[in-house]
Amino acid sequence: MRFIQYIFIFILLLVALTFALLNANPVEINYYVGTAKLPLSLLLVITFAIGCVIGLLITVSWYWRARWDARKLAKKLALSEKELANLRSMPLKDLS
Repeated sequence: MRFIQYIFIFILLLVALTFALLNANPVEINYYVGTAKLPLSLLLVITFAIGCVIGLLITVSWYWRARWDARKLAKKLALSEKELANLRSMPLKDLS
C-alpha cells in the first residue's frame, strides 16, 4: 500500500513539475500598492495556497463553534438530568 502511495505522489509531483515548466511565462500582477511579475505557475500555486488557508480558517471557526454549542448542550443536559433525578426522588402526594 505504501508503494502505491509513493507512486501516486511521484506522478503528482511529475505533473506539477511539467505544469510549472509549461507555464513559466511571466505574468504582470497589478495590486493596490504596485505591480509584480511572477511566473504563471507560481501565481496559481500562491492563489491556491491562499484559498486553502481561507478555507481552513472557515472550517476551524465552524469546528470551534460546534464545540462551543456541544459544550453548552452538555451543560444543559447535565442540569436537566439532575432536575429529573430530583423530581424522581420526591415522594408523590396522595390526591384523594
